[in-house]
Amino acid sequence: MKKRKRLLLLGDIIGMVSAIVIFVFPFLFMFINSLKDRREANLLSMALPKEFLWENYKKVFEANNYIVLTAFKNSFLLTVLSVLGLIIVCSMAGYVLQRRKDRTMSIVNFVIMTGLMIPPAILPTIWVMQGLHVYRTLFGMVMVEIALQIPFDVMLYRGFIGTIPVELEEAGYIDGCKRASLFGKIIFPLLKPVTATVIILNAVGIFNDFTNPLYFLPGSKNATVQLTLYNFMGQYSNSYNLLFADVILITVPMLIVFIIFNKRIVDGMVAGSVKG
Repeated sequence: MKKRKRLLLLGDIIGMVSAIVIFVFPFLFMFINSLKDRREANLLSMALPKEFLWENYKKVFEANNYIVLTAFKNSFLLTVLSVLGLIIVCSMAGYVLQRRKDRTMSIVNFVIMTGLMIPPAILPTIWVMQGLHVYRTLFGMVMVEIALQIPFDVMLYRGFIGTIPVELEEAGYIDGCKRASLFGKIIFPLLKPVTATVIILNAVGIFNDFTNPLYFLPGSKNATVQLTLYNFMGQYSNSYNLLFADVILITVPMLIVFIIFNKRIVDGMVAGSVKG
């Protein structure tokens, strides 16, 4: 038993050191280089700067007529609207798919789940958005983000709703609740754990999305925080200090959210998959 405990402790230490090397070291490397001048940062070393230049972060904010501030506003709106849409659509879809057991719902469920395996097609999506006159608009980008995340979120909600006793709904029917009020007053309040998981996972994913805004939301006025990296790399191709400062600025908000709500992410996914 002592030998087994020692091996487990050794495994924990190795895992912790590996995590530090994989996750903490790159972040520390970027932070140190973001405080250097241009010449020092271009050496890409872990040496401490001769002088800590905190004004690099100010330069990032002021670059291109405060494009970073505009990008934060766009990313915030995109994230909030997309997450709200996903909660509304996926919670109701998951409820219907879980409670209705017929052939039609089986086909609908199959179609939704294929979205987990089939990647999005860029050009057809752009053609559809242009036909609907939502290309290069925040509304169109919100619709794209919602469509991409629906399969996974419906799966989470459906699994969790399967753990809710049907007797609660039957009692609601006896008390005179209609279908809409039954879902809103009885079922949805019970979905808080999985809803927290959906909020956090999608908020982090959408806020950090680079590819989709690049294709579907072009233009400097529509820039999101991840696209500022693309712009800085083009404008400051040799100024790694400003590039790393921008990376730190857009990484910290979601990193804090993830650290605070990490336990809720795990609990919500386990509740929605194992119990369901």
